[in-house]
Amino acid sequence: EPGAPAPSALPLHFYEITAGLGIGGRLSSSGNKDNDKVLNDVSNENDVDDLSSLLEDIIPPSAPKYPPNQHQQQQQQQHQSTPSGIKEHGGGDTSSSAAAPPRRRRKKKASVSSKNAIPPELLNDPAIASACSSLPSSYTFEVHKTIHRVKLAKAKRVALQMPEGLLMYGCVISDILKRFTPATSVIILGDVTYGACCVDDLGAASLSCDFLVHYGHSCLVPLNKTCIETLYVFVEIRVDAVHAVECFKKTVPAPARVHVMGTVQFRGAVFDARAALEAEGYEASVPQAKPLSPGEVLGCTSPKDLAEGGGEGVAQAMLFFADGRFHLEAALIANPGLPAYRYDPYGRVLTAEGYGFDKMLGLRRAAIDRARGGRTVGVVLGILGRQGNPSILRKVVDALERSGRETFVVLLSEIFPDKLDMMPQADFWVQIACPRLSVDWGHFFSRPVLSPYEMYVMLGEAKMGSGTYEMDYYRDTEKWTNFGGDNAQRDYGCKESKEDCCGGGEGCST
Repeated sequence: EPGAPAPSALPLHFYEITAGLGIGGRLSSSGNKDNDKVLNDVSNENDVDDLSSLLEDIIPPSAPKYPPNQHQQQQQQQHQSTPSGIKEHGGGDTSSSAAAPPRRRRKKKASVSSKNAIPPELLNDPAIASACSSLPSSYTFEVHKTIHRVKLAKAKRVALQMPEGLLMYGCVISDILKRFTPATSVIILGDVTYGACCVDDLGAASLSCDFLVHYGHSCLVPLNKTCIETLYVFVEIRVDAVHAVECFKKTVPAPARVHVMGTVQFRGAVFDARAALEAEGYEASVPQAKPLSPGEVLGCTSPKDLAEGGGEGVAQAMLFFADGRFHLEAALIANPGLPAYRYDPYGRVLTAEGYGFDKMLGLRRAAIDRARGGRTVGVVLGILGRQGNPSILRKVVDALERSGRETFVVLLSEIFPDKLDMMPQADFWVQIACPRLSVDWGHFFSRPVLSPYEMYVMLGEAKMGSGTYEMDYYRDTEKWTNFGGDNAQRDYGCKESKEDCCGGGEGCST
């Protein structure tokens, strides 16, 4: 409208509404775009529909509107200059007495955000609250969310997968889901679960399950790559971050630069500790190794080069929240020389931690050197959940065969020295399962067992510096990482249908 205020004069709540809908953005597991990873793409078309209907309901009629754009101004001028009663382009009467056609409202569509919103009647159900009282209050099992998602999926056979430390709660959660969802059967998967790479949607599907709930780990295998509908529940654990900071203050006095990290269960404590440290005069940061959440560390992936950003004479340290060393060791390998302190939330103890980086690097270099002369290579694809990436397998086999070596592929859920010794024809092995298997246990095998990264170092296609060892297996820039190039598709490259397949004949590359 002529004379209307500029867009900058729009009421503040207009911008808050559009930002809150996250147009063209993504949904995270808890709605926090800073701390969570991507779970699902949000449909732009759905969001625009929701925005239109939402603004019509919320913005008052007296709210200022955008001024007309150039096209609208031309239409207004053309309408004003056209004599009444004259028809244009075969159209109807343009006189002011002609009634304007009724405006059609687009049908409102349910967006992903509104679809996943937990109904209030479910959140406030006293029967569910009573059933959840059997679970520890400090553990966030997201029971209401799980019930809602199972109902939405109309799942009849649900699989629960959790690490051994949470299995004791499996039967309680199973009883809750059978009571409050349409599921007629709930199966607890008993195989060992080391991390998110072990998510076993394939095993659940083989048991005719149509829904999988994976507990205790972040969503490293994307939801659009699992073969059945999957829900990741991080099981965040509430701990006393203030006590951790008080312990740290007595060990490393301010001023100092502190990098706060931990496992995904303690991500809330990580951010609470950062705020408490900053209030005490520390320079605190929560580093991130994408696609992980800020502060999250895996056994094979950690933020690196943290000590490089420190100023001259400024003390630096790592404060790590975990009840064990496995994840911490990944951070120590990625940041050799950075002093590290681990806070055990259960024992409420802060300990100084170290790692024999030089010894580990020497052992891995020796294994690579021993493998250089090998001509027959056994390649292990880990089948414990989704540990093994078929796309990396294809690239590893191609690279070895280009180097003139012969290969054979073995599928194993777990890799033990005695098992590999049963196949003496292999001069050395490349395992596509867990990189830490080579780092932690490789020297206990009778023949070298290399990770894909170490194999590429052996072939001269990757570098291993004198003071560095790669510990980032989920970045998107390397052919040996799970998200590098087309590795994120987790596809071996086979034909879509048997009719298109040659059956593996001579010259077959797929």
